[in-house]
Amino acid sequence: MSRVGTVGARLYRGEVSYDFIGHRKLWYVVSLVLIAVSVVSLLVRGLTLGIEFRGGAEFRVAAPSASEESVRNTVSDVVGGEIVVQRVGNSTIRAQTETLTSDELEEVQTALAERFDVSSDEVSTQFIGPSWGEDISRKALRALVFFLIGIVIFLSLYFEWKMALAAMIALLHDLLITAGLYSLVGFEVTPATVIGFLTILGYSLYDTVVVFDKVRENTAGLSGGSRMTYSGAVNLAVNQTLVRSINTSIIALLPIGAILFAGVVLLGAGPLKDLALALFIGVAVGAYSSVFIAPAVLAGFKEREPAMQALAKRVAARQGKAATPSGSPGASRKAAGVPADAELDEATDETPAEPVGAASGAAAARPRPGDRRPASRPRPQQRKGGRNRSGGKKKR
Repeated sequence: MSRVGTVGARLYRGEVSYDFIGHRKLWYVVSLVLIAVSVVSLLVRGLTLGIEFRGGAEFRVAAPSASEESVRNTVSDVVGGEIVVQRVGNSTIRAQTETLTSDELEEVQTALAERFDVSSDEVSTQFIGPSWGEDISRKALRALVFFLIGIVIFLSLYFEWKMALAAMIALLHDLLITAGLYSLVGFEVTPATVIGFLTILGYSLYDTVVVFDKVRENTAGLSGGSRMTYSGAVNLAVNQTLVRSINTSIIALLPIGAILFAGVVLLGAGPLKDLALALFIGVAVGAYSSVFIAPAVLAGFKEREPAMQALAKRVAARQGKAATPSGSPGASRKAAGVPADAELDEATDETPAEPVGAASGAAAARPRPGDRRPASRPRPQQRKGGRNRSGGKKKR
């Protein structure tokens, strides 16, 4: 078995463990910092909307001699306003402007054709009104709302409503951080980006559902015993599924990274880059939230229940009785984040076992074959004259 497989097996059996739930305040602080930065960036800088959402005109020039600076200067000589110029592929330059009239469109097309010595047909134009972007935004928002409602209903029926709420908090955490990163870096938001945002919802929930399914398995009948707290069971589930979460995230990020590389290096600006970029950021943030945020939020919800509070008291009392000296295996397991009684059987609360040697003493007390006298009856004492003492009642 490989080293990774060995570590995964030891994590699954609880031989090694990391206290993810015990350090949840640290994860909350990290997430709050990221969310605060995202919110400030969204309020101050906002999102860099593509032409599909803000409306405008787009020109593409297929000329090997064209450069971004030359295309920008040519367009700015005809029309003013903000001009966004990007390279698409090896020999195509894209220029985006604000909304233009039909005459202005023809003037820019003619100027680009004359400047780079190409025919007007080789300068493609596209006009997009702002109403089209508004319609796309409304449909995307409607799809997001329907998706969230469906996920809440499904998780509430399959698990419970507190698990559904924890999963939704982690999902909104992922979307907000991803949008904030787009705003902070200045990535352009296009329809392909919106598709990527909707796609990462499934990736974000996938690992969370896997962890919650293991939590449900570990907590079945937990409130009736005293082996571990609910937080301990959740932490065990996170450690048991940790290797799977890492593997699935890496396997998902590798092809997305390849698409992102092809879109940025080979094709330049375009929908492929926008889609892959949104997916890459969303999958990475979703992997983080499924391990550090969603289980911790769920444990916080469940630990407020009276049954789980009573369970925590029983576990604390039991750990106090079965306390082990420092340096023993139990102490090392507790330091690793695994409850000290995780491997104890419920029978430890019953009558303690007989000490070693009790069975051999009982066997010695039984009469041997051929011995007519009971083992407990003392041998008769002899008089000095060699006669046995007679008379008297025998003591039982």
